[in-house]
Amino acid sequence: MCILTTKRKPRADMNTLLTLFFVVMFEITTLMATAQTHTLGLIAQPQYDSLLYASGFRLTGRTVESLLGPKVSNAEFQAHVKSLHQLKCNVYVCNVLFPGSIKIAGPDVDQHEVLSYLEAVLVRAQHAGIKNLTLGSGGARRLPPGYDATIAKTRFIELSKQMAALAKKYAVTIILENLNSTETNFINTLRDATDIVKRVDHPNFRLNADIYHMLKERELPEAIENAKGLIVYCEIAESQKRSLPGVHGEDFRPYFAALKNIGYEGPIMIEGNVDNLTKDAPIAFRYLQSQLREVWEKK
Repeated sequence: MCILTTKRKPRADMNTLLTLFFVVMFEITTLMATAQTHTLGLIAQPQYDSLLYASGFRLTGRTVESLLGPKVSNAEFQAHVKSLHQLKCNVYVCNVLFPGSIKIAGPDVDQHEVLSYLEAVLVRAQHAGIKNLTLGSGGARRLPPGYDATIAKTRFIELSKQMAALAKKYAVTIILENLNSTETNFINTLRDATDIVKRVDHPNFRLNADIYHMLKERELPEAIENAKGLIVYCEIAESQKRSLPGVHGEDFRPYFAALKNIGYEGPIMIEGNVDNLTKDAPIAFRYLQSQLREVWEKK
């Protein structure tokens, strides 16, 4: 009897261990799924890549001028492309598509110049594997005093349709960004940007819902719900000094709730003040994750 008991006990212990193992794995998997509600990114220079990754971020971004623009020589561009493959954080987007010297809205738009510049950037974007280009470019779209905003909008929509067709050729998406009125005087709200994207009506011309700019313009979260199905990604920063989330403790949950209501599953990117990035990046990641979890877990 003693021998039989001795033989059976390890089996019982093994079954218990297996049960505990699966319970623990289930809890870990559930925790990870909850914790990683959305992929988070932070736009910063490549020297901060390891810091961003260690903080929890998996995406980053660059400016078009620094990576894809004509001021970058071919040799420099090839070196940049090679370095992209060595980064821990994926370069999800390049922003500031047009420099202020190339007008895309108003009376001084040179359509040939705009499309020629854009195609040169798109060629490089395709080669570098950059899928998203953000059309903020406050200087490029700023209207002169007294210029008719309705005319500007109509002409911008027509130009955007041509830009979208060109982007499709290179499998790139142009993403229109709402900018607050301290940065430009054209397309200052998400509602304005949404209306333009709807009128352009092209899969390669979509939206960046920038919550920082919404906060600056006191735009309500409901504007996000009006943009359902059009938002490729969101950007965020605190309205006070454009600091990283958590520095001043601003509440983004009403905007996250609007994203939840439309079934948004895309990334959320921080574009803000990086002067104290070593200290602020880990805080920002934890702060955003906490508010996102709270919203997504709420029934």
